[in-house]
Amino acid sequence: MTDFEHVAYAVADRVATITLDRPDRLNAFTPTMMRELIEAFDRTDADDEVRAVVVTGRGRGFCAGADLGAGADTFNRDASGASGNELTKTDIPGVTRDGGGLVALRIFNSLKPVIAAVNGPAVGVGVTMTLPMDVRVCSDTARFGFVFARRGIVMEAASSWFLPRVVGISRAMEWTATGRVFDAQEALDGGLVRSVHSDDELLPAAYALAAEIADNTAPVSVALCRQMMWRMLGADDPMEAHKVDSRAIASRGQSADVAEGVTSFLEKRDAVFPQHVTADMPDFYPWWEEREFS
Repeated sequence: MTDFEHVAYAVADRVATITLDRPDRLNAFTPTMMRELIEAFDRTDADDEVRAVVVTGRGRGFCAGADLGAGADTFNRDASGASGNELTKTDIPGVTRDGGGLVALRIFNSLKPVIAAVNGPAVGVGVTMTLPMDVRVCSDTARFGFVFARRGIVMEAASSWFLPRVVGISRAMEWTATGRVFDAQEALDGGLVRSVHSDDELLPAAYALAAEIADNTAPVSVALCRQMMWRMLGADDPMEAHKVDSRAIASRGQSADVAEGVTSFLEKRDAVFPQHVTADMPDFYPWWEEREFS
C-alpha cells in the first residue's frame, strides 16, 4: 500500500519496508522524496503493527545522491525553489534547512529500529541518510561515497555528527576529505556496514534481523533502548546514562511487559508483550527535553 510518488511503503509480518522508488534515476534524492520519507517514518511510529523498518532502493541502486537535474543550481536553494518549502524555512536570512538533515533527524527520532539494506550505489545523501539507521547491511555490488568536497559543498544530513560516531573520526575524515567512492569490503572493514551479501541474499538477511526483533522483544523496551543509546552519544558523563537507566528500570520494572517477559521465560514459552509505543511510553519520555534531572 502506498500513495507516495518517490517512495514505496508496505507492511508485512510486522516489518515496514520503505523503498526509494525512482529506479530510472538511481533513486536520486528530491524534495518530494524528502517529504515522503518523513511521512513514512511518521507512519511507522504510529502503527503498532510495525516492529521494525527496512529501508532499501528499487532497481540497481540504493540512492545516487541529490538529483543533479538542476545543474549548477542544484545546491542553490534560492534558485532551486527549496527555500519556498515550509519544512525547510528558517528565520535566518539566506539560510534554508538542509533536506537531508530533516530526513536524518526524523530517522534519529524513530521509535522503531531501522535497518538499511543498501542494494547498490549509495552516494552523498544516499549514504548519509543511512547513518542514523541502526544497522546497515549491503550487497557486494554496493558502492559508497561521501563526495561532497568533490562537488564544492560540505557534508550534510547531520553527518558531521553521525559519521564520526559510527566509524570514528579518522576514517570519517579520510572518506570526506578525499570524497572517493569505495566498495562494500572497505565499508565493512571501516564499520560502516554490519555485513555484505550477494544481491539475492540482501533483503532476506535484512528481514531475518527484523524478524528477530519483531518476534522476541518488547516494543517499548526497544524504543527506549534505541533512544537511550543514540542520546548518550552526546553525553558528557556516564552519570547522564545512569540517571536515565534508573528511571527506565524503575518504570519498566512495574510494567505489564516485564510481568509477561519474566513469566514467559519461567514457563518456557514465547512472550506476548501487551504494551505499545503509541500508548505506553513512560511518563518521563522524552527525558532530553527536560532542563534537569528530577
